Amino acid sequence: MAGDQPGRSRRTTERKGDVRERAILDACEALLVQQGYDAMTVGDIAQGAGITRGALYFYFGSKQEVVTALVARTVEHLWKRSEATARTEEPRQAIAAALERTVELWNEHGPVMRTAIDLSLTVPEIGELWKHTADLFVAAITAVLERAGVQAGAAPDQAPAMARALCWMIERTFYHASQESREKLQEASATCEHIWLTSAGLIA
Repeated sequence: MAGDQPGRSRRTTERKGDVRERAILDACEALLVQQGYDAMTVGDIAQGAGITRGALYFYFGSKQEVVTALVARTVEHLWKRSEATARTEEPRQAIAAALERTVELWNEHGPVMRTAIDLSLTVPEIGELWKHTADLFVAAITAVLERAGVQAGAAPDQAPAMARALCWMIERTFYHASQESREKLQEASATCEHIWLTSAGLIA
């Protein structure tokens, strides 16, 4: 029996660790909403998570590490959305669904998304996460454009290049709209949908 105790203890610790990490990330996201990245401190995050600063350092070495983990958690949702878009067969439905999911994500996690964009040039880990996210979204847009009849290839007027331009247009448009209101996000989505449909040759 004595030999079994450490295993049970480790499993319990792991479960507690998962709960604490989630609490830390949730607290960080709430603080991004309330006061932004620059103003919040490790102490603020720890207090929001209901733990001591020392306990937080058991999981994360800095505020930047907490935010990086939070961005990773958030973009995982975006990856799943882009994969669903790539699997949708009918181009019009795929475009509408992709932008609907993007609006949902920005409504739910706008401050995290903006922080990821702001830090992507100065924090390599976040930059890599954001680049990978963009690459997945570009692949999904490319697939939709090709199903709509846009030619595959490397030329500026072919699907991959058009998809890259659409991806970064959507990112920047949603970034600004999310700072204003949910209504502005819906308007931004409608504009991006129109441009995407036009690029795909689905409307004149």
